[in-house]
Amino acid sequence: MARSDEALAMAAAQGDRAAFSELLERHYSRVFAFAFRLTGRWTEAEDLTQDICAALPSKLARYEGRARFTTWLYRVVLNAAHDRRRRAETHSRAADGWGDWELARQAEIAETGARLDWLTQAMRALPPDLRDTLALTLDDLTHAEAADVLDISEGTVSWRLSEARKHLRALKEKEDTA
Repeated sequence: MARSDEALAMAAAQGDRAAFSELLERHYSRVFAFAFRLTGRWTEAEDLTQDICAALPSKLARYEGRARFTTWLYRVVLNAAHDRRRRAETHSRAADGWGDWELARQAEIAETGARLDWLTQAMRALPPDLRDTLALTLDDLTHAEAADVLDISEGTVSWRLSEARKHLRALKEKEDTA
């Protein structure tokens, strides 16, 4: 004899996995269809349904059996859809005005990327000792730390960086005039 939804819900609330599984089998399509009607989008309804199914075990712990299970389940779906809509509206309001800022940020990222690409290319033209020293200091090592890594004096690190800058400046001027 088939158990009622209410009996399955009570058993699932107590940790009965088979009861929970049966509830999902019985009502998954109903939850999805209602979620689709509420959201109007297939993918959003799928996401909402998955979120509800994931949260359902903890929600079942609060199911008291005073209403039919399907009535309670519709309320769970409706509340979840409202929560999702509120989060989307909050996100949208928070994003208002940030569009220009984001465009400027993306442009800055692209410009920084272009400069780093140029620097990476230009560093290949440096002698190995200058390239190694520059690479270490670009990785935020102090002159003392770079000196320890390279087993040279701090003064030599400073001199090498000065020479690397001269080489890079000359390369940039040469490119700009070409």
